[in-house]
Amino acid sequence: MLVLSRKKGESIVIQDQIEVTILGVEGDTVRIGISAPKHVDIFRKEVYASIQESNRDSVAPSISDIEALMKRLNNPNKK
Repeated sequence: MLVLSRKKGESIVIQDQIEVTILGVEGDTVRIGISAPKHVDIFRKEVYASIQESNRDSVAPSISDIEALMKRLNNPNKK
């Protein structure tokens, strides 16, 4: 992890296209602004983690689905 110190109004640039600017600091909260191309997805980490978990759940078959598939494979004429 790269660790930088920035003051209010200062920025960092990532790969010539993404600019992160410190807008303000109040107590433990830092307000940042992000300028990036529209094709770059930007999420808060907790939202990103939730999306990743939902994606994993949607592609993982449930035990009951596997059991139903095995029954159909063992008895192809039975509905």
